[in-house]
Amino acid sequence: MAKSATAETVSESAEDKTRRSLFQYIREVITELKKVTTPTRKELIGYFFGVLFFVVFMLLLISGLDWVFGQGAFWVFGNGTIQTGGS
Repeated sequence: MAKSATAETVSESAEDKTRRSLFQYIREVITELKKVTTPTRKELIGYFFGVLFFVVFMLLLISGLDWVFGQGAFWVFGNGTIQTGGS
């Protein structure tokens, strides 16, 4: 019986530590969220156009590279049709 009482005490203290660490984590999250500032309208518009420019640039870059490598593949391997030596 002494062992089971000790095991219960250990498990309770482990649960208490878990509970305390969970509450501490939540308190720390709330503290960090209080430090967050929302961007102004001007900053938000700047971020929006910055992201939009980056996405369009990457779209054009990847599309261009895809076209170049596609043309290279057609040049190396042909256009996929079988060419016969006869008429």
